[in-house]
Amino acid sequence: MERDPVQITTTKLPGVLILTPARFGDARGFFSESWNRKTLAAQGITLDFVQDNHSLSAQIGTIRGLHFQSPPHAQAKLVRCGRGCLFDVVVDIRRGSPSYGHWLGAELSAENGQQILVPAGFLHGFITRAPDTEIIYKCTDYYAPACDGAVRFDDPDIGIDWGLPAGVAPVLSDKDAAAPLLRDLDSPFIFEG
Repeated sequence: MERDPVQITTTKLPGVLILTPARFGDARGFFSESWNRKTLAAQGITLDFVQDNHSLSAQIGTIRGLHFQSPPHAQAKLVRCGRGCLFDVVVDIRRGSPSYGHWLGAELSAENGQQILVPAGFLHGFITRAPDTEIIYKCTDYYAPACDGAVRFDDPDIGIDWGLPAGVAPVLSDKDAAAPLLRDLDSPFIFEG
């Protein structure tokens, strides 16, 4: 029996999708199509990716985020884990959205092969659950330093449960440690229904 090339799951945040590409395995390992424009266009997902990013986080508990890139260089992202395991988080920051400030998290691992589609207008971040975790993601616009923005990972108004063990401090960049709270952000994104 032939399997669907990708399983698409909707989430509680409209536009945020979990994609699980089929894997075909044998004694050597597996093969999987992580992105196929034609297959996903048939499902109504039409994105033009222009840049691929790949990062490695050596330590468990490394948090990168919560990041966004504002217009005119806003980015949608398709995120997956190439090695290890991470907890990926998205937060709606589209002004006027019924889910403004709401977050969603999903475990992405090399083992489960799941991906998360993050539309423009959402914060994105993750925490590593395994050493030497690699995250690989596609973007719909090029990195533009002047449009780079962030919100604090531990913003109490958002209330993300990162799953950090008690007494363990997250590993953060200086930029992420100094990021503002959501209430202090004049979001450049507007909900369009």
